[in-house]
Amino acid sequence: MVPSNTCSILFVIIALSSLSSITTSHAARGLLQLPSLPKIPSLPQPTMPQLPKIPNLPTALPPLPSTIASLPTLPTTNTPLPSLPTLPSVPKMTLPPLPANPLPNMPSLPNIPTISPPPSN
Repeated sequence: MVPSNTCSILFVIIALSSLSSITTSHAARGLLQLPSLPKIPSLPQPTMPQLPKIPNLPTALPPLPSTIASLPTLPTTNTPLPSLPTLPSVPKMTLPPLPANPLPNMPSLPNIPTISPPPSN
């Protein structure tokens, strides 16, 4: 009983999806067959106002104060750093040997004909 319910639910989902794609393709075809829309008139380009002139700007910036001499020095320690722990070795992975007889030839896929849409008028 369960497999038949699963199959019927799957059938309903496939049917609904195919019906929705048919409706979508009809709507797309209807949009493609609309007459050409009227042209939108171009809008005038806005003009930007001139920026006001500021007369009393300094030409060069004053030098920045020197703060390098006032920085404290870092303490130096001569203690050696601890050594890194040793990592365990990982076993090497090897592939099994290939079979002595060659593999059989796989059948090629059949050619599927393509369907072209009808020419539009």
